[in-house]
Amino acid sequence: MADPLIEDILVNKKKTLSVSDISAMSKEELIDKVAQLQAHNIQLRNIIAKKIAPPCDAVGKGRDFDLSKCPKMHVFLRILYLGWNYQGFACQEDGNETIEFHLMKALLKSKLIASRETSNYHRCGRTDKGVSSFGQVISLTVRAAEPGKPPLTYCKMLNRLLPNDIRAVAWRAATEGTSARFDCKSRSYKYYFPKSTLNLDVMNDAAKHLIGTHDFRNICKMDVANGVTTFVRNIADAKVSTINDDEGGYQMCELSIVGNAFLWHQVRCIASLILLVGQGLEDSSIVKDLLDVEKNPRNLNTS
Repeated sequence: MADPLIEDILVNKKKTLSVSDISAMSKEELIDKVAQLQAHNIQLRNIIAKKIAPPCDAVGKGRDFDLSKCPKMHVFLRILYLGWNYQGFACQEDGNETIEFHLMKALLKSKLIASRETSNYHRCGRTDKGVSSFGQVISLTVRAAEPGKPPLTYCKMLNRLLPNDIRAVAWRAATEGTSARFDCKSRSYKYYFPKSTLNLDVMNDAAKHLIGTHDFRNICKMDVANGVTTFVRNIADAKVSTINDDEGGYQMCELSIVGNAFLWHQVRCIASLILLVGQGLEDSSIVKDLLDVEKNPRNLNTS
């Protein structure tokens, strides 16, 4: 249906005044006519401005942008980062040098989200200070392209704003409500170290004791202050292996651990234990003994 105001303006424009009509007008009539035409011109501009709003993907400097009017889409986003220059992945109240801080800053600046609180944001896991990740995954609801237009280039948009050692490498659409944290089936961590004089056989003997469902309260850092009182976790796989040939006399190894979820500093404590076993400073049975919480109980108030 046509806008009545536009129809009225078009009707008035059809009443074309001839030169003789204008010449016959008094000064007051001419002033009234000019004022009337100016008013119609302003009204028409306002109508056109409302009907032809800038598209949601046209984010630029100096442009008014209303994110609430844009289409939305829930996505998984894969992040790669080198962590040695950062204080860990998760945001901290007393510092800005975290991966998540820079990621949120880029998401906000690119107008992909209005705020963290309203974006349905979840992370698959968190890494400690200095730890890198080649497969961190987050889920969130972001601004989407207008219907009929190509998808937004999320990785390219974010990488223009992120530090060089933090990269968005892939994304895919997800069902609304799916969570990178709660719907994750497994998480894997790897520790790399030189073989040196380590005994890999006894290290693997120790690692085998980790596989299965156990109470890991003796092999983690207590986080009771944040409500963590259950320490039972499942480890699907744990092993030590070499990752390159010993041609240069310097062989590297990796400790690989796969599980559904991990406790605070659990992986770090496991790595420390396995390395002590490899150095001959502990017996491989130390892992089995620490997992026996009846034999070696730990007060939940200790850290």
